[in-house]
Parts: sequence; structure tokens; C-alpha cells
Amino acid sequence: MRISELAERTNVPLPTLKFYVREGLLRGRTTAPNQAVYDERHVDRVRLIGALTGAAAMSLAQARAVLEVLDDGVDPVAAMGRAVATMTPATDDPVTHSGEARRLGIQVPEDYPAVQQLDAAAAAVQAAGLPWNEEIAARYIAPLRQLAAAELMPLSDMDRGEAVAYAVLGTALYEPVILALRRLLHAELVIGGDAPTAT
Repeated sequence: MRISELAERTNVPLPTLKFYVREGLLRGRTTAPNQAVYDERHVDRVRLIGALTGAAAMSLAQARAVLEVLDDGVDPVAAMGRAVATMTPATDDPVTHSGEARRLGIQVPEDYPAVQQLDAAAAAVQAAGLPWNEEIAARYIAPLRQLAAAELMPLSDMDRGEAVAYAVLGTALYEPVILALRRLLHAELVIGGDAPTAT
């Protein structure tokens, strides 16, 4: 199909698709110097770009990085790490690098992108005057470890390509779902009067 048909199939405006092509996010099979054809894989790709830049609220650069990870076909663990790196705000402030993951007993390589993210987040909590210690961290770690294990369970039934796609897209697209559910459950607990109170 031509790009105009792709626009009709995906309900994405033609100028937007041409922008994706110029930005290297979408590549058809070239048939002439200024012409390309597209197939069902491109329909899926356009929808994926829309999900990353829309629902996941990624910048174009972040979406491009996620797509590059998918296109590279690396192993699922490396893919997840690279996906995390695309979504993790970079920090070069040595003050925030306190080794929180190590201190809390989380066994990951020190250069894993979320290690610095945790350091920066914990430093921000403390800078705001909120408490942060092992007891508070444990409230989060135990249920999140169960969640992480449940999220990774489907990988065992997938081939390598499916596992990479699931790891990358799951990292990128489920995170906003988890955050929204957490906020909704907070509200439900408060509105229903079931929120725990200090004694």
C-alpha cells in the first residue's frame, strides 16, 4: 500500500506519517527514488508510535530509542535495560548517587539506569523533608517485587522476538497504567474511608 492508504488504514494524517518517515521512525520498502510501499507491519508500527507518543507520553526521541531497541532484537534483559534508560531522566549530580539499590539489597548492576533514578528520587524525597528509610522502602519493595515477578511471567512462553517486544513495550506502556491504578486506589481508599491512619 502507498502512504496515503496507510494514512487511511491507521487514521493518522498523511503529514504526520510523512513526518515519521523524515524522522526515521517509519521506513517503507523503497520502490522509486521518492516512493515506498507499506504493509501490515507498518500499520502496527504506526499504532505503536501513536501509543508511545500518546498514551505513554514519550518524547519523539524517547519513542525513537524504544523503537531502535525493538529493531535491534537484543535479548529481553538487555532490551528492558535499554528501554528503562530511554525513559529514565539522566542525572549527573554525584550528590544523588548514594547507592540506594545496594543499600536496600536490590541486586542489579550498578550501571543499570534505574539505579541512578532511585538515588535521585530518594534524594528528592529527603530534600522535601519527607521520611525515607529502610522501613518505608520495604513497604514498596515487597509488593513491587511481586508485581515485577508477575509482569515477567509471560516471558517464559515467548520466543526471543516476542520476549524482546514484550519486555520493551511492557516497560514503556504498562508503567503509566500502574501509576494511574495506584492513584485511583489511593482515592478509593480515602473516599471509602479505608485508608490506614497513624496511631
